[in-house]
Amino acid sequence: MPDAFDLLDPVLGHHVVNALGWHTLRPLQTEAVAPLLAGEDAVLLAPTAGGKTEAAVFPLLTRMNRRGWKGTSVLYVCPLKALLNNLHPRLETYAGWLGRSTGLWHGDVTTSRRRRLLVERPDILLTTPESLESMLVSTHVDHRAFFSGLHSVVIDEVHAFAGDDRGWHLLAVLERLARVAGRPLQRVGLSATIGNPTELLDWLQGSGHGRRPGRVIAPDARPLPPSAGATQPPGEIELDYVGSVANAAIVIAALHRGEKRLVFCESRRTVEELGEQLRLRGVTTFLSHASLSVDERRRAESAFAEARDCVIVSTSTLELGIDVGDLDRVIQLDAPRTVAAFLQRLGRTGRRPGSSRNCLFLALDDEGLLASAALLLQWSRNWVEPVTPPPEPRHLVAQQLLALCLQEHQVGEHMWQQWWGGTGPFGPGAAPVVRHLVEQGYLDQDSGLLFIGPEAEHRYGHRHFMNLTAVFTAPPEFTVLNGRSEIGRTDPDLLTEEVQGPRRLLLAGRSWQVTHIDFSRRRCFVAPVDEGGRARWAGFGTERILSFELTRATRDVLLGENPPVRLTGRASARLAQAREAHVNTVHPGGTVIVRRPDGDVRWWTWAGHRANATLAATLLPAVAPHRRTHAHWIRLRDDLTREEWARAMAQAEGGLSLPEIDGRAVRGLKFAEALPARLAEATLATRTVDEASARCVLEEPVRFAMLQAGL
Repeated sequence: MPDAFDLLDPVLGHHVVNALGWHTLRPLQTEAVAPLLAGEDAVLLAPTAGGKTEAAVFPLLTRMNRRGWKGTSVLYVCPLKALLNNLHPRLETYAGWLGRSTGLWHGDVTTSRRRRLLVERPDILLTTPESLESMLVSTHVDHRAFFSGLHSVVIDEVHAFAGDDRGWHLLAVLERLARVAGRPLQRVGLSATIGNPTELLDWLQGSGHGRRPGRVIAPDARPLPPSAGATQPPGEIELDYVGSVANAAIVIAALHRGEKRLVFCESRRTVEELGEQLRLRGVTTFLSHASLSVDERRRAESAFAEARDCVIVSTSTLELGIDVGDLDRVIQLDAPRTVAAFLQRLGRTGRRPGSSRNCLFLALDDEGLLASAALLLQWSRNWVEPVTPPPEPRHLVAQQLLALCLQEHQVGEHMWQQWWGGTGPFGPGAAPVVRHLVEQGYLDQDSGLLFIGPEAEHRYGHRHFMNLTAVFTAPPEFTVLNGRSEIGRTDPDLLTEEVQGPRRLLLAGRSWQVTHIDFSRRRCFVAPVDEGGRARWAGFGTERILSFELTRATRDVLLGENPPVRLTGRASARLAQAREAHVNTVHPGGTVIVRRPDGDVRWWTWAGHRANATLAATLLPAVAPHRRTHAHWIRLRDDLTREEWARAMAQAEGGLSLPEIDGRAVRGLKFAEALPARLAEATLATRTVDEASARCVLEEPVRFAMLQAGL
């Protein structure tokens, strides 16, 4: 332990002991010092509140001082603005001990503050990948000067990036930054919930060009199977069935009075409805979700530090890293999407001495009850989802090519690959995307150079190409204003659909009556009313996609296995009803084909959305004429015979098919219009397939069941 302290800058070590009151470093912090000082890449793993930020920042500040780095030399990248806001004061304190500075740059930071950062470059910049992209393409930022001193990048909650397209975007931006800086960048990822850290480190390191030595540092994690994650932590976990949002509000208002409670919901609409119900019962309530204004979200963030007897209701926006201080309870409505998300949320509690981790699940319906029980069962088995980057992000290849041309004004037609060093999808395989961009006018080509073309100007040029820096497609929303105060944003359908009487919205947990709609500027003006508001948001990719493992756990629950947590009487009774209702659809020895008296025929595979989509595509049109599938079952032809089924199974053994992609789904893929239609559909098809799980299902015995009328 003294050796690790000796390696740190002595001024920093002095303040760690005297200002923080730490007489020892935690195991992760101790093990991270030497490799990070040596410039190695790393993934640092520790439970929530395990000191990962200090494990990364203390060695990098030491290295910064010893090597005399000037200007912005370290980036601290986070997936959420709330996390950046929360971290900034802490990092500002640490950097200040050594006479160094920090800066905050994201979409909520004012223009004047950004201008000051351009003049007085901070040593550490806290930001998001989208803000980095904006800086690279902005005509107001001299990116070569600003990033000339860049050496290291810390990626907090790295698993939140790597599991979706934001990860590919981040990786591509880091490669461009390395080329701008003129040196390979040290990359340090921080995470609490990863099932496959070695693979994640390999992905994070990017291109082979200039790759540094790398290691996974996880002193608090015991070895687990490749697909497993953190061990089940101790705590108080309870599963209850309440049946509605209103009933959930009654339970939350009655329990744990005087304590600070954080409630997670799986949709913005549920956040709003629960917030309203809690306020009607006199509970001090704060809300947080992506469609609320900056001021509304900051009230919820401040409540973590300042409030006591209150309830904070949130989507996943408060799931990651933000310091929750003396939070007492976590409550979950229905089930989170993944075991990894549950681990993050569970880690919000149990931080005070003498307290334990806890989470109360409140199921709103039977589906939510089964999903919660299945998730808790998988958690008890020490299983957590491996972090897998989405395959074949061709749409992001198109976006990055356009962004690079915007950044550099012109790029050699044979030189663009060098900007990404052949990283994954940005290598030679991207050539067809380049040809398409040129053919369709997104890029112009002249004298061996590529530059922004008229089609890109037309589609993305609005407000200095702002739309080109956002990776995700979001439906247009209207800004809701009460006088001059912004409350948040709402779905335009709520403002255009036919209603009886006054039009009322539910936003920030309060009801508002619409007084005026400015359609040209997408603004809606409202006045407060007592009740009657409605909340709704549409969006692409908001549906819950269940994995093979979680869906099979649901089958295990229906077959009688309970998760090892406390079940209330209501939950036990409702589970018993669900088991009775599904007695003919589950079997421990394989899958079941059920023909109902009305002619409806379903194959109950319990295999998850992607496996079922793969199976349905393989069986089309012989026995499964419907494209749309469910996580639990596949609808079959109502006149299907056993002989036809046997022939279909024999043919399926010869090879599986990619799922068919509905043209409407392509519209949810940002920048899909910049791809050939076949490549856009192929991208989605590749992301929808699950061949391994589908083959597992095909190898299982199939039982046929005929239900009698009335069952």
